[in-house]
Amino acid sequence: MRTQLRGLSVTLCVALATPLEAQRAPVGSFPVDTASIATVQAALASGRLTCRQLVQRYLARIDSLDKQGPAVNSIVVLNPEALATADSLDRAQATRAARGSLHCVPLIVKDNFETRGLQTTGGSLALEGWKPPQDATMVAQVKAAGAIVLAKSNLAEWAFTPYETVSSILPGYTRNPYALDRVTAGSSGGTAAAVAMGFGTLGLGTDTGNSIRGPSAHQALVGIRSTMGLTSRAGVIPLNEGADIAGPMARSMADAVRVFDVIAHSDPADTVTAQADSRRPASYLPALTRGALRGARIGVLRQAYERPTLDAEVRTVFERAVRDLRAAGAVVIDTVLVDSLDSILRRQQGGCNRFKADLERYFAARAPNAPVKTLDDIIRSRRYHPTVEPRLRDAAQATQLPEAAPGCQSREQVRAALRVAFTATLDTLKLDAVVYPTWSNPPRLIGDLNTPHGDNSQLFSPMTGFPAITVPMGYTRGGRLPAGMTFMGRAWSEYRLIQLGYDYEQATRHWKAPRP
Repeated sequence: MRTQLRGLSVTLCVALATPLEAQRAPVGSFPVDTASIATVQAALASGRLTCRQLVQRYLARIDSLDKQGPAVNSIVVLNPEALATADSLDRAQATRAARGSLHCVPLIVKDNFETRGLQTTGGSLALEGWKPPQDATMVAQVKAAGAIVLAKSNLAEWAFTPYETVSSILPGYTRNPYALDRVTAGSSGGTAAAVAMGFGTLGLGTDTGNSIRGPSAHQALVGIRSTMGLTSRAGVIPLNEGADIAGPMARSMADAVRVFDVIAHSDPADTVTAQADSRRPASYLPALTRGALRGARIGVLRQAYERPTLDAEVRTVFERAVRDLRAAGAVVIDTVLVDSLDSILRRQQGGCNRFKADLERYFAARAPNAPVKTLDDIIRSRRYHPTVEPRLRDAAQATQLPEAAPGCQSREQVRAALRVAFTATLDTLKLDAVVYPTWSNPPRLIGDLNTPHGDNSQLFSPMTGFPAITVPMGYTRGGRLPAGMTFMGRAWSEYRLIQLGYDYEQATRHWKAPRP
């Protein structure tokens, strides 16, 4: 672990040891900690800021706040090519060459996305030093649009847990910038903490059961989990191919959607996306207009969040959010129930652990560059955080491929039935979407795995494959701890969900920067 820290320190020093021109502070006091895509690009267009100056300012902020000061501990490695990329974008700006929609937008990328020539580890020392020869599709898409991969962020190792962000590749926990003694949730907690702390303009995360939406809610961000098949997972280290999704995490709906507009496309490298181009609109950006809540029919999905351990303050914040929806003109139906939910879930027979099969297929496709071949290789290496060993050994016991395992076949039958039942609920009540608190409880204290966690994200969206977007809905514990509200809808209904979420965000404006 000390070796890893020294490596990170060297990377930081290399990134910051630039010529005098690069070390100058950007003109004025451009606020990178609150900057949006629009404000970044306006500053570039006006000449107030160069792309190099912007990147240097982010690097300086990371250097002063991630491993010292508040020590958020969210960054695994910086991109040593970030400043060179910024220079090339400045040259394009100077010659008025064609620029992409994400021109000079510095991104934080979760460390389970392949990044060409830059270490990719899934949070595990077992993959330390592995540099894939290609980018994950989503990384390639944002780069092609002009974005800069500024850094790779910490994650719950192998994306195993939704509750905290700790791994063997980076010593210590990643901390919640809104309360440094609190967790970030998982597994994309490093991306969430880095974006909330202003280490990048926005970020990319992955979500199998919670891992975009949960950390986004805990850090007052917008997080988008798309319909299964609308965005590519190619080049992302898998946890469960049946549920894995990748997507944006941002401080505003507008920023998240500008990235989503770039990444929501078909990809031959991920066959599940075959329908994406025919299912998406020409652009999602027109959805960012006010007034969508007027006349919208929204249901409160109490099955998603009501349990005996529901935190009283979260309940109060959510009830206020529902009142805000009504005040904006929405027709809110309370309470919505998915018919026969319990009987559908009881149909599951046996377990379904896809991790071993999906991971080994992933590495087989990357031979001879793959750093390991099998899950047993990883276990024998002993290069992982001790907390993940039970999960690794449990996954290693799987002897059947998912396609042949009775438990996995049963799981697919349950998922199909839940899709039908959820869609029927929305159709019968003529609903545009349902809403619920993304978590029923505030962020836990770091190290606390005993008090109720409150994760509401595991069931409805992952099991149906339908889209869900979390938006900040306020704060608990004296205004310190963020809470999020989820908008969920039918398959391929992202445009409508964006309309509703954006109108709610603009009507309430709950986002505020952390003050650690």
